[in-house]
Amino acid sequence: MKLYRDEAVVLRTQKIGEADRIITLLTRTNGRVRAVAKGVRRTSSRFGGRLEPCMLADVQLHRGRSLDVVTQVVTLAPYARAVADDYPRYTAAAAMLETAERLTPEEREPATQQFLLLVGGLRALVGPPHAPVRRPAGLVLDAFILRSTAVAGWGASFDACARCGAPGPHRGFAVAAGGAVCPSCRPPGAAAPAPAALELLGALLAGDWDAAVASTERDRREASGLAAAHLQWHLERGVRSLPLVDRTPHADDAPAPAVPAPTSRAGEVVRSAQAVEVVRSAQAVEVVRSAQAVEVVRSAQAVAAEAPA
Repeated sequence: MKLYRDEAVVLRTQKIGEADRIITLLTRTNGRVRAVAKGVRRTSSRFGGRLEPCMLADVQLHRGRSLDVVTQVVTLAPYARAVADDYPRYTAAAAMLETAERLTPEEREPATQQFLLLVGGLRALVGPPHAPVRRPAGLVLDAFILRSTAVAGWGASFDACARCGAPGPHRGFAVAAGGAVCPSCRPPGAAAPAPAALELLGALLAGDWDAAVASTERDRREASGLAAAHLQWHLERGVRSLPLVDRTPHADDAPAPAVPAPTSRAGEVVRSAQAVEVVRSAQAVEVVRSAQAVEVVRSAQAVAAEAPA
């Protein structure tokens, strides 16, 4: 049949002609599909706003030779509006859409798990309506990257050794080896991330959001770098939107625990010496002021003695 319907997430749009667009869709049953939406750039278009990136819609398409044609669109979840209102979430959503497109290289090849992961990631990114606290966009993006690469067959190991299976935790992390590596299997140039960063990656992969939200900003930055390196190594190309992701904490995000500043004996000695120096400077100022006051009194007494009676 030339006509078919499917649920789809809009991944990307591209202008064509005077008023048309090429829409890249990730569908539930037909995989990644490219279709032409005729007249959507006109203000009188009936479904122009329903075919924006991040929109989840029920679409009807007419199968063509190279490109399908969109004939009907029904909005299922307007994620685009909620994402566009917040810049960190917008950048994270853009990286998720590009990642989903890169992990589905073949058109019309079913990718139901990737579709469900993307829908779940967008839902987690937007958060439930009127929720006082939402999950940080950076953590949602990293969780999506780890799970989508696992679905694609490139799952990373963050506890046991990725080569020999020795139980962990291990300090080494090699992207080419597939994750954490033990000292015997550790190749030259392997990274040595903090144990808390590997625990955070494992929590994101397993869906343990209580442990993920309790992580510190330092561990989140390190974990995001490992997740991005793991993705781009297996894609054999860069993801252009990843460097543009804004990971600034939002007011509605679940707050990360504060990390106390490290203290040392040397720091205490320096602060004590600085305090003593401040006191000595204050005392020197007081001595100068007292000498000036004595000089003023003596000058006044001399003037009074020279004045005629």
